[in-house]
Amino acid sequence: MNLNVVILAAGKGSRMKSKLPKVLQPLAKKPLLSHVLDTSFNVSATKVIVVYGHGGDLVQSTIKASYPEAPIVWVEQKEQLGTGHAVQQALSELEPGSKTLILYGDVPLVSKESLETFIEDTEETGCGVLTVKLDNPKGYGRILRDESYHVTSIVEEKDATDAEKLVQEVNTGIMLVNSDLLTEWLPTLKNENAQGEYYLTDIIKIAREAHINVNATVISDPMEVEGVNDKRQLAALERQYQRSLADQLMVAGATLIDPNRIDVRGSLSVSADCFIDVNCVFEGQVSLGENVQIGPNCLLINSTIGDNTVIKANTVIEDANISDSCDIGPYARIRPGTEMKSGAKVGNFVETKKSVIGEGSKVNHLTYVGDAELGKDVNVGAGTITCNYDGVNKSKTIIGDGAFIGSNSSLVAPVEIGAGATIGAGSTISKDAEAEKLTLTRAKQMTVAGWKRPTKK
Repeated sequence: MNLNVVILAAGKGSRMKSKLPKVLQPLAKKPLLSHVLDTSFNVSATKVIVVYGHGGDLVQSTIKASYPEAPIVWVEQKEQLGTGHAVQQALSELEPGSKTLILYGDVPLVSKESLETFIEDTEETGCGVLTVKLDNPKGYGRILRDESYHVTSIVEEKDATDAEKLVQEVNTGIMLVNSDLLTEWLPTLKNENAQGEYYLTDIIKIAREAHINVNATVISDPMEVEGVNDKRQLAALERQYQRSLADQLMVAGATLIDPNRIDVRGSLSVSADCFIDVNCVFEGQVSLGENVQIGPNCLLINSTIGDNTVIKANTVIEDANISDSCDIGPYARIRPGTEMKSGAKVGNFVETKKSVIGEGSKVNHLTYVGDAELGKDVNVGAGTITCNYDGVNKSKTIIGDGAFIGSNSSLVAPVEIGAGATIGAGSTISKDAEAEKLTLTRAKQMTVAGWKRPTKK
């Protein structure tokens, strides 16, 4: 039986105090709605229907940019008349003979495993609700059961009696219903309640009246079904989410000095004996080899780090490929297109961009290397820059194996430094330097006799 997923994402989220629609608020630098969509595709949904409302144009354009080929159908809820009314907008898109899973765009962390268990449990009955038990259930709809422990209905707190408010099992809002039954039941909903809304939960009572048992699967981790209504809840969920990722990294063999001070905003894979100090941020797809050591306050974006590489404090690495046994930082900036070969070293306050740093080469201090190729065992002195941009075009600098670039040199591209060449300190090199020879440019040093420093008038 095909699985349709309906995601309710029409809410304004006024408590966010933000111009950004609630379902686009970022969790781990990804919209809340994107987390829900990822989970939907992971449970093999054949069709995903997003019910949108507030900020609909922005919601659609943002999601379409991230999921250009995904089978997402968009339907609008023009008036906010409750969850039942929201799902009604999607009825015409449901596949006959399918089952429909109802999720929420502001409940981002429900797992694939939990949903698969829920779907399997509900397979026979055709109607189910995902529930959770809370020590403090205030604000949630309560799950009511009969003497045989069968679910009879869900009562919203504003409509609940004092006795019903004592029930700790609550509705998460996530439901699974046979699509044909859902199409039959939803038009019969009434809004005779304190809110004057059409409650999706009322179909539980309709199912019971039709002598259909309702499955209730209790989820073990409340974090998976927590919703987000304001920035405080968003921050709390971010920290819970990051802690769960930190736990996974430690299980995989990483040493985290403080699991509460790491942020993964994408996918981070680690190998044995990785060490990650405090306040490190990983964005996009990052892979760490064995025994990688990362100091505090580092940012790594879409990069691969080889075995035994050391990354020192306050270093930024973006869209780079770092080989084994490299040494980087502190305060280094490795920009997109950088490739460091085995044993290469980039030191403090060095910036690289679109360059290859050859095997065993060293760029230790206060240097800019852009659009360059460095061979093996090159030594680049402090204060050196590759002048790669003439105001219109960018050109390349090539430095051969074993070359020595003296401190405070400017290499004006396009230029080639031959293998084994030495560039004297303070030189500006605008023509190719021959291999195995010393090349330098230097003004004559002078001492002016009788010169006096100016004095203040």
